Amino acid sequence: MSTAIHTTSRTSETNALYSTGVISSTLVSIHNDLSNAPLSTVSKSLITSSTSLFALLASPGTGFLADRLGRKPVLLLASCLFIIGALAQAVSTTVWAMIVGRSVVGLAIGSASFVAPLYISELAPRKLRGRLVVVQVLFISGGQVVAYVIGWVLSTAFGGWRWMVGLGALPAIMQVVLLAVMPESPRWLFKRGAVGQAEAVLQKVYASSRSKDIVQGVLRAIQKEQDEEESQEDSVDDEDSSSTRKRTLLPRNIRQLFSTHSQRRALAIACFLQGAQQLCGFNSVMYFAATIFSLAGFHSPTLPALTIAMTNFLFTFIAFYAIDRIGRRRILLYAIPFMALGLTLCAVAFSSLSSTVDDHGSTSINAPPSSISTATTTVQASDTLRFTTLLLPALLLYVATYAISLGSLPWLQSELFPTRTRAVGAALATTTNWTANTIVSASFLPALQTLGPSVTFAGYAAVCVVVWVGVAWGYPEVGNSRLEEVQKIMERRWKVW
Repeated sequence: MSTAIHTTSRTSETNALYSTGVISSTLVSIHNDLSNAPLSTVSKSLITSSTSLFALLASPGTGFLADRLGRKPVLLLASCLFIIGALAQAVSTTVWAMIVGRSVVGLAIGSASFVAPLYISELAPRKLRGRLVVVQVLFISGGQVVAYVIGWVLSTAFGGWRWMVGLGALPAIMQVVLLAVMPESPRWLFKRGAVGQAEAVLQKVYASSRSKDIVQGVLRAIQKEQDEEESQEDSVDDEDSSSTRKRTLLPRNIRQLFSTHSQRRALAIACFLQGAQQLCGFNSVMYFAATIFSLAGFHSPTLPALTIAMTNFLFTFIAFYAIDRIGRRRILLYAIPFMALGLTLCAVAFSSLSSTVDDHGSTSINAPPSSISTATTTVQASDTLRFTTLLLPALLLYVATYAISLGSLPWLQSELFPTRTRAVGAALATTTNWTANTIVSASFLPALQTLGPSVTFAGYAAVCVVVWVGVAWGYPEVGNSRLEEVQKIMERRWKVW
């Protein structure tokens, strides 16, 4: 059963990050193929940010769908949207057609990005829950590597970018086939009254000589949690009895999510970590890696970008082995300072890197020329040496420590919520992720132009410092706890340190 969980989640997330990772190579390969004109900074930003914007729009609604229809139907819907979006991009001939295709992919990513880890968390044994969710992240980074490899191979081929985006349909087709043999979440089945089906699924998950006793223990814990949730709901209803309008406007699970201390805290932590994952700038680096290296004078910018994607993939393996051994909290506290250091070194490297921009005379790359993203840039040999000895290692340090920490841990958000509000809580947290993603991806290239790379990367470093303080203050350790036990941890005081 663990293998089946791996297989389905990895196809979903490989497709998601293939779709987002491949855009880095696509942006530098389109040339005049869309609307018969080179892509402007605005066009690049719209093409990139449309995905995260529509992922943002999809996340809240699919949370309710996952509660009403189940986890599997939402994953199936996401797969179909992946296929449609990938093919729409492949045949697009205008910038706006490309934006529409990216938007459809965004709807798919917004649906799958929280349902996949939610589904894994509800199926996985507690001692493997962290690792199985990290396996999902591992194949996210694997999708990025595949995207960069394909981008590198096809970057010089005529119309190669169409194959880059069109191949994103293949993992989605695989997932449609695999979902046919996957079970529904046992906790969702129990909540819907299908206790026998839930027990049958758990028997497959805990396939051992003691499986019957373990399964009965899990079922008792789920029943106890459900009884406590119903008691909390009755209390919320009593508080709202004087306000019919309030009870009508807000669904019961939403009211419960905001009226209970433990669930408010779970939501705050999940949203904080999801926002931090994006505001530290990682996806901007991945989206625009080829653009960054183009600015630094690389003639084949996709190749060093591939190095970054490979680093992300390899260091996610460390997260896989560490997540259930070291613990969530310790990993974040150990790794985030090195993220800040890597970003600071990036800022220093860019501040010393000068370039000559054609038609604009000699200028510093750290200055904000309005045509920085479209002008032809050449770099002196001494500047290239400084780049290779400082900027690339700094980026690798940042990416490696990100992969171990913020790249993986926020997607364990589902373990923070009880069954009744798990899908909605995870959807709201994922909405925070895509809100921050949209803001950062839309603002990254303009920030490079107006503020310069040094200030931009220094800003991301400052975000990391703030995130470290927040984790130290209020994020408790919940590893190796049964999902039904996490709420007891959430009921404790905020000041963890």
